[in-house]
Amino acid sequence: MPTTYPEAELEVRYSEPGVEPTSWRDTLDMLETAELFWLTTVRADGRPHVTPVVAVWHEDAVYFTTASIEQKMRNLEHSGKVAVTTGNNLWTKGLDVVVEGMATEITAPEALPGIVEAFDAKYGAHNSWSLELVDDVAQVAGHPAVVFRIEPVKVFAFGKEPPAQTRYRFAGTTASS
Repeated sequence: MPTTYPEAELEVRYSEPGVEPTSWRDTLDMLETAELFWLTTVRADGRPHVTPVVAVWHEDAVYFTTASIEQKMRNLEHSGKVAVTTGNNLWTKGLDVVVEGMATEITAPEALPGIVEAFDAKYGAHNSWSLELVDDVAQVAGHPAVVFRIEPVKVFAFGKEPPAQTRYRFAGTTASS
């Protein structure tokens, strides 16, 4: 169960008149159940890099993994500024969600078991992609993995029936965040 309930603001310029903001519960349901997310990182030269990832919403943040040799890892070594998106590709139905924040590497071995449990609960412990702990080291499909946490600064929910763009601000963020 979440411990953080952000402030919701309806963006009236992009929403149908009279519509209510999307509830945090509906947005949270999407973050908790989506199978696939799209992670956007920033290359050292400033160009964006977008890649699909599996991820979980756990302890009020998004968690994902990467291998140390992947482009997204090189990008994250340069800048932790990221966006992760999920939803569907339908124009008039469903809900799309964008999480903006900072990705930080999880280095504390004691934090990993809870994250592994969250991935197992969502994706199953025995599948072609499985996060495991071997001697306190995260592994995916038998290969070392780096685990990241995205602390949300801002979350957007794009409702489609009717159109409603909702922005959620988390404690400690400012109007310009």
